[in-house]
Amino acid sequence: MALIVMKFGGSSVADTQRLYRVAERITNTYKEGNDVVVVLSAQGDTTDELIAKAEEVNLNGSKREMDMLLACGEQMSVALEAMAIQRLGCPVVSLNAWQVGIHTDSRYSGARIRRVDASRIRMELDRKRIVLVTGFQGISPDGDLTTLGRGGSDTSAVALAVALKADLCQIFTDVDGIYTADPRLVSNAKKLQEITYDEMLELASLGAQVLHNRSVQMAKRYHVDLEVLTSFANVPGTIVKEVVKMEKVIISGVAKDCSIARIALVGLNNEPGVAYQLFSLLAKKKIDVDVILQSIGRGDSKDISFTVDLADCDEAAAVLEANRDELGFDHLDVRKDVAKVSIVGGGMLNTPGIAAAMFQALYEEHINIQMISTSEIKVSVLIDKAQADRAVRAIHSKFFD
Repeated sequence: MALIVMKFGGSSVADTQRLYRVAERITNTYKEGNDVVVVLSAQGDTTDELIAKAEEVNLNGSKREMDMLLACGEQMSVALEAMAIQRLGCPVVSLNAWQVGIHTDSRYSGARIRRVDASRIRMELDRKRIVLVTGFQGISPDGDLTTLGRGGSDTSAVALAVALKADLCQIFTDVDGIYTADPRLVSNAKKLQEITYDEMLELASLGAQVLHNRSVQMAKRYHVDLEVLTSFANVPGTIVKEVVKMEKVIISGVAKDCSIARIALVGLNNEPGVAYQLFSLLAKKKIDVDVILQSIGRGDSKDISFTVDLADCDEAAAVLEANRDELGFDHLDVRKDVAKVSIVGGGMLNTPGIAAAMFQALYEEHINIQMISTSEIKVSVLIDKAQADRAVRAIHSKFFD
């Protein structure tokens, strides 16, 4: 007998037929003698619909109230799924984050899990019940509902797997594993049998939407066995683990991220400490910065460009404008029509010419590169958003055809 944590995304439980399909999958796992804990996302487009309702009332509603609203979606999912499982004759209970004891910090809309009190879940498992848990949410130190950000149900599942010392954590999605590119975008994308935590973390951070990057980070830290598979067919998925087979591909995948913006400070004071002042201001507002490019100083001035999440762009620009005199820059240049396209692979480290091949693929498609960022296992470029899909196809073709 094993303890298995199963997570199902919104598309897997989008309607009544899919709720029953998931119920059959859960009960089959339970009938095999396993203890089963299930994390569910909100059904289909429920989260988007709730956001739209909020915007009808107040375009500037507080993040606290948004979290209170958005948490309703997952509660609907677990209650309806529990009813479907009851109809199949199996014992089940649905629980909210506060009932489970998923404790987070106080950062609304992007909370971090601090600890999980698994005693209630263990008590229900001892009663031989299937336990359904709302994903994507937790409880702040003040007792308020918090959400973990888009894709946060993956993180909820991994956190529960850690707390329960689960034997396996399965993430069910609408694709049957991890591919070398989005199969909806690249028709000949190849499915991977396995991928390392580090490669998956890079892909998730760079726009691949199969797994939430924080869930991969947590799985790596606590050595959680992860399997990504589909809820729509009984086929093997992709295993995410520390070490994969010795003979492996150089490039594991190509990813794009269109939810970013580029901010450039032009005519910045060319003196020590300016970069520290700039990024400290953003850090105080909990605004994450990714690709950074600083120009060579021209006399008394220089330029610094960087990327932020699109959702943080307006706030970041406002903070910088409010501190223009302190930073001493001439003007801001903000672009929201950009995308980041990346290649990831553990085999890149000892293979010369990888970046050159990527740049050649973009050159052949007449796609201009605005910024470049590299690490041991990834190369990222910033390009026009309108060219992102074409860039992914061209790069994938260069490495995989």
